[in-house]
Amino acid sequence: MAFEVELSKSERELVDAAQKFTAEHVTPNAGIWERDRIYPRDAQMEAAARELGGVLVPQADGGQGASFSGACRVFEELAYGCMAFTFSMVVHNNFALSLARNGSDALKQKFLPDLIACRKIGAFLLTEPGMGSDAQAVACMARPDGDGWVLDGEKAWISSASHAGVLSIYAQTDPAKGWRGIMCFMIEAERAGVHRVGPYAMAGGHALGTGGFRFEGVRLTQDDVLIPQEAAFKAAMGGIDSARFFVAAMCTGMLRAALARSLEYVAERPAFGKTVGDFQGIQWMLADVATDLEATRLLTYSAASRWDAGLNASMEAAHAKKFATRAALTRLADCMQVMGANGFMVEEVAARHFACAKMAQYMDGTTEIQNVVIARGLQKSR
Repeated sequence: MAFEVELSKSERELVDAAQKFTAEHVTPNAGIWERDRIYPRDAQMEAAARELGGVLVPQADGGQGASFSGACRVFEELAYGCMAFTFSMVVHNNFALSLARNGSDALKQKFLPDLIACRKIGAFLLTEPGMGSDAQAVACMARPDGDGWVLDGEKAWISSASHAGVLSIYAQTDPAKGWRGIMCFMIEAERAGVHRVGPYAMAGGHALGTGGFRFEGVRLTQDDVLIPQEAAFKAAMGGIDSARFFVAAMCTGMLRAALARSLEYVAERPAFGKTVGDFQGIQWMLADVATDLEATRLLTYSAASRWDAGLNASMEAAHAKKFATRAALTRLADCMQVMGANGFMVEEVAARHFACAKMAQYMDGTTEIQNVVIARGLQKSR
């Protein structure tokens, strides 16, 4: 890699642990997880044993206290093997960080140790079946009832829904207030009235365990409140901003893996008395892959470093995610192309990553939403 982000010694050790874990547990099993639609709970437990379950959680709360740049490098290494598994870990780590930042002492004592150890997996419940890109159009209703609330509604497209044990649920408590009436509650998935939906059958990425939840008369108390009115929706949007450069980091990992495999393949594959890699057309295709890979890395870590510095990085995160997901989809297809028909085989890394690259264009805001964020930023800068 021509560019490498500066990390602390402890962050470098985390990245090394992620790289070794990926080689031992992710890459060898990723194809099996996809083929058999397995949600890899055992791998999550092993990841936690390598201290990858609380990467962003402050050390004072039992986590690793990594910067967002450091976390990007960890997730880049994991995505080298499987983006779907990695995104489950991204969501889980962001979930644990949100609890550490926003939770009461009681909530942190109740859930944080199990989350850091991956004994329980966390899931964010914001998106709904009819919501689409309108994140504030929350119809899931927490109706005030005595000293608490009664929750009814449905959430969709939830990462790790198939196995999540702890849920942070964004629900409307006062429709007249719009987004200001949204609150965030944290409960166990086994609470009465909580029903899982799915997992979904998708074009790929089944290791993510994507599905939904339905709520029927779920009773909530003041002890279940994670983030109150006014602050909850802002916290959700801030979490989405940071998740965007994590998606870009995962695209970087996928591109690295596909380029490495393509270079290996074309150097060995005979064609017309030469190897495939001897032909200039092939060389130039892979040169374009390498250029977009470097650009993706630079945009990703520029956005993350700005976030680490405490600066507004919404526009930079949107640039990174927009470019990275477009580059991943296009250049993974190129990596498949230089391998001919063999590149279309499901056991080849580029083919498996290809479906996840398309999925990445929907995660944490579509490409079109990134354009909205960028356009607004441009208008503000005038």
